[in-house]
Amino acid sequence: MGTHDEDDVARRWFDVADTAPLLLDARGVVTSWTREAERLLGYPAAEAVGREAAGLLGQGDAARLPYVLERCRRDGGWAGLLSARRRDGRPVSVMARVTSAHERGGDARWLVLLNEMTDAPGWDMSRAVLEQMIGGSPIGIAMVDTDLRFVWSNAALSKFGGGRPESRLGMRLAEVQPGLDSEAIEAQMRRVLATGEPVLGYELVGRVRAAPHRETAHMLSFTRLDDEHGDPMGVYYTVVDMTERHRARQRLALLDRAGRRIGRSLDIARTAQELADVAVPGFADLVTVDLLEPVLRGAEPSPGQAWESADDAVSLRRAGRRTTGDLGVATGPREVVHRAGSPAVRCLAAGRPWRVERLDPLDPLDASTEEWVASLPSGSEPPSALIVPVRARGVVLGVTTFLRRDRHEPFGEDDLVLAEDLVSRAAVCVDNARRYTRERDAALVLQRNLLPRRLPEQDAVEVAACYRPADELTGLGGDWYDLIPLSGARVALVVGEVPGHGIDAAAAMGRVRTAVRTLAALDLPPEEILAHLDDLVTRMDDEEGVAAGTEPREPWSDGARTVGAACVYVVYDPVDGRCVMAAAGHPAPAVVLPDGTVSFIELPQGPPLGAGGPPFESAEVTLPEGSTLALHTDGLLARGERWALDSDRERLRRALEQSAETLELRCGTVIDALVPARPYDDVALLMARTRRLAADRVADWELPADPAAVAEARKTASRRLAEWGLTELSFTTELVVSELVTNAIRYAVGPIRLRLIRERTLFCEVFDGGTTAPHLRHPRTTDEGGRGLLLVSQVTQRWGTRFLPEGKIIWAEQSLTDPDM
Repeated sequence: MGTHDEDDVARRWFDVADTAPLLLDARGVVTSWTREAERLLGYPAAEAVGREAAGLLGQGDAARLPYVLERCRRDGGWAGLLSARRRDGRPVSVMARVTSAHERGGDARWLVLLNEMTDAPGWDMSRAVLEQMIGGSPIGIAMVDTDLRFVWSNAALSKFGGGRPESRLGMRLAEVQPGLDSEAIEAQMRRVLATGEPVLGYELVGRVRAAPHRETAHMLSFTRLDDEHGDPMGVYYTVVDMTERHRARQRLALLDRAGRRIGRSLDIARTAQELADVAVPGFADLVTVDLLEPVLRGAEPSPGQAWESADDAVSLRRAGRRTTGDLGVATGPREVVHRAGSPAVRCLAAGRPWRVERLDPLDPLDASTEEWVASLPSGSEPPSALIVPVRARGVVLGVTTFLRRDRHEPFGEDDLVLAEDLVSRAAVCVDNARRYTRERDAALVLQRNLLPRRLPEQDAVEVAACYRPADELTGLGGDWYDLIPLSGARVALVVGEVPGHGIDAAAAMGRVRTAVRTLAALDLPPEEILAHLDDLVTRMDDEEGVAAGTEPREPWSDGARTVGAACVYVVYDPVDGRCVMAAAGHPAPAVVLPDGTVSFIELPQGPPLGAGGPPFESAEVTLPEGSTLALHTDGLLARGERWALDSDRERLRRALEQSAETLELRCGTVIDALVPARPYDDVALLMARTRRLAADRVADWELPADPAAVAEARKTASRRLAEWGLTELSFTTELVVSELVTNAIRYAVGPIRLRLIRERTLFCEVFDGGTTAPHLRHPRTTDEGGRGLLLVSQVTQRWGTRFLPEGKIIWAEQSLTDPDM
């Protein structure tokens, strides 16, 4: 072999500049060698011909030669990079192209064309250089075969745990890193092997062998490795440590969650519990929030507290607590005692946080927390502890304790900064809630003094009332209800509202309610009461407007005024069942008859108070005994939008048709059926079940306009008092009857009637047709008359005049010694 004939064959097939041709037989033995091949590799033809081609290659590629020849036989050729070895032992990188050189009828031969790659960019790096680049990379790099067993890894991967590169060889990931979710990672590898599509940016959070007590985050990317046939050989993957970025995201997420969840209400204990709920389990395994007792009452801790020296035990109130796995259900603040010198007391005294990586038994905690520590599994490391004072506006309000079990890494400086940020946010909310609680309690005291604590006892109606404010935070609103006893055993039922909510509306409501009670004492018809009230509201609003223009308004004031207030005023007479009413911009009452039928009184609607408009009108109905009047503000039917009147009445009708054992329960049932938990408007509901006075408790007589009738009237009244068992009132009653009847005969015109009514008090009434109001005089000692009404005012509880369309009634009231009489 090695003749020039075969050399010519090679040149006949290829004549390419800078190419070194040579021929191989089917077994890979050199059968032809050219001068170019000699120049490239340094072997003379005598040494090269008859030599196996594997001997001309580097150790790694020599082993690949059988595979290359197999590819040639199967595909008719092959092309790729090879590392050849010169005669002097120096390596050279070549691009080899193999093609068939078979002669018809001859043995199989292969023409090999070699091009030196020394000058090609990137291909002049040695394997040692490449290994140095990959091995020295700070990014963890590894390769696994198709069975997902390690075949190579760089040194950087060792910092994630699992041992040195040589110790990984032949092992699976689950054997190297048992703490990781190896199934999920290997599922990604299998996906890449099956599809050939790389997976980039796969994030894994877990614990690695290098840091078993520390949660880490890594970014992995997977790429398939193929052989010359395009068949998968394994997977090449990289690992980047993303722990710090992951922790930063966790901290931001925790702070964001705290911003959204802490301080959603102005309840102190609930705010403390929200702090505990936010921190568990992401930040700690146990969180307790202990506040000073004055804080929970809304008071501000005064200087000079006992704990400032840290030498005494301190009693706090546990307002919030949460542990991993519990539901965080608050059971209400309870007393917790922190012993003298304990970390919590030291934090209170110094106003600075306290941190320890592992809790020392010599650092005492409160009994409940020590019980939690004692319940940890046997053999566990002591928990890590962090205590942060709750401070706002330079005042210490309490302490927050954070504990971590050994499954978490100990608290570090970053954790301390984060905990202080969390607690400071909560402290502001707690302080706001504390200050609000103080203001709310003061406002509620105001409202309790504005609304009736207990409705007066009387025999005209059985009453029940419910009030639900729209402002659930303050519990204050502008709606009110009232029951006012009137003369003649009658009662006035009142329900009204002023615009707005909160303390301003409550104050405005108090002014209007006081005005209604004052006007009710005049015993005027309902429409006249509202007319006078309309004038008063206008004047009050003018005064409020002047004050608002000259004085700075408080920041919490919404400027609620009395103009636009609404009111319904109902007078019920238990003697004959008559009911007279008038309304100012207010819904008409509903009536539930004794048989359960619900109807609505057709009441002329007057304008809201102070708004101006047509005069107020009244309506009169006679109610059977046992009927129930339902007076309510418009919030009872408010649903956040405008609804048709018929629809509102139908909803109210269905609610009123529900039965209940007592009137009070029925009142609550109506409220619950119609009013949501957070109503759009304040709601007041007053329900009154009518009664009738028995006929034997009322006596009346017609009297002639004759002075002689006075004596007969005294005797008649005295006899009736004897029948009622009220003889001890005979002298006073005879005096009252004598003076009132004499006054009517002397100054009035028309018929005269005398009526006695025995209720919880004794009413004496004298009716005449006159329209002139009597007035009390103070006669001189030399005057012969003018002492009648003065005597009446001195011997009775109260007296007064009320006008009727046909005249007037002068009445006087006396107390009964026995209210059941």
